[in-house]
Amino acid sequence: MRILRLELKRMLKSKSTWILLAVALVCSALLAWLPASYCYSSYVDETGNVVTVTGPASIAYEKERQADASGVVTPQRVRAAVERYQACLDQYGVTESYDLPEGVYEREILPIAPLLHGVKEAFADPDTGMAPALRTIDPQKLDDYYAVCKERLASLMAMEQPDSPAAESKAAEMYNRVAKPFEVYPGMSSTVMDYQNIMGFLVLMFCVVIAAPVFSGDYQSGADDILRCTKHGRTRLGLAKLAAAFLISAAAFTVCAVVYILTANSLFGWECTKTSIQMTYSIVTLADMNLGQLQGFFAGAGLLSVLASVSFTLFLSSRCQNTATSLAAALVFSIAPTVIYMTMPKTLAVWLCSLLPASGTGIQTSVLYALTDFEFLKLGGLPVWMPYAMIGACMIEIPLFSFLAIRSYCKHI
Repeated sequence: MRILRLELKRMLKSKSTWILLAVALVCSALLAWLPASYCYSSYVDETGNVVTVTGPASIAYEKERQADASGVVTPQRVRAAVERYQACLDQYGVTESYDLPEGVYEREILPIAPLLHGVKEAFADPDTGMAPALRTIDPQKLDDYYAVCKERLASLMAMEQPDSPAAESKAAEMYNRVAKPFEVYPGMSSTVMDYQNIMGFLVLMFCVVIAAPVFSGDYQSGADDILRCTKHGRTRLGLAKLAAAFLISAAAFTVCAVVYILTANSLFGWECTKTSIQMTYSIVTLADMNLGQLQGFFAGAGLLSVLASVSFTLFLSSRCQNTATSLAAALVFSIAPTVIYMTMPKTLAVWLCSLLPASGTGIQTSVLYALTDFEFLKLGGLPVWMPYAMIGACMIEIPLFSFLAIRSYCKHI
């Protein structure tokens, strides 16, 4: 324990470490505030003037207008919302809501908009995936709304995984376990989760920078030659360095995630976290979670990704002779999932993004986006949902790369 305390003290004495940790904390609060700052609403007041509100005032306005839509999303409430929508369009002789006269949408459609989420998707064409216009949907079919959603999932999986009946069956089984009817509490959009993902990616990068010189810094300065002559200068010291990097990284990510979630939920309203993720993302999303549970799940998965990336960085550090090389290599592997996702064939990209440590919080490749998608990996005849594969890979990589880092450090000449 004494060696661990000394190693923690040594790492925390670095000015660059404190700067990175402070920047990470500030970025977490800033990123939580940004989605609220972008909110925008306009309406026509009683005197006929157009009033524009932004930021928290816009959030409060829309939540007030949509208060009656809050609660359990029963088929009867969805049908009533669709009938009201269709009646409004028929009254003004238009085919789409954006053709309505000024002020009508805010007065007639905005209050029921949360209940309309996913209706068009549920009735999408099973062969083409094209969603119909809301005004063409027969309201009577909404009496079996959740049965229609199940049928939509089946047609979607047939398009997404045409050669994998096992994946189709697994997806149907998962969706059957999702709690229904859904719940919706207006106010929070998927943008909040997108920015949480950006926060996770930035913290991961900062932790990688902190971990990169842990071993290679001593090689470069020559301190390692002296430390190896001491009684505990190999395995025990290596373990202390490893543990110190893990503790600092885990504490940094946890604090930043807590700051982000507390700030975002305070701005948008804690009741919004009870919204089923199907009412924010796809209506046939497979995860049985609400937004609050999604925030916590992604925070936990992000922490695993950070620790896996740090363990891999420490392995690189134990193999490189100078800090610049280990830092460059670690940063390349941190952004690799995003580059792979954008440039490689889909099948290969899915596999690589499932295995690379940094994928869990990567831009466009994170566990968050995998959780709201329908990708299954084929391990023999066993379909594995991509989020589970990513989390499982991280849980294997943390001890694997930690062991390789210690082994490499002890055998370094």
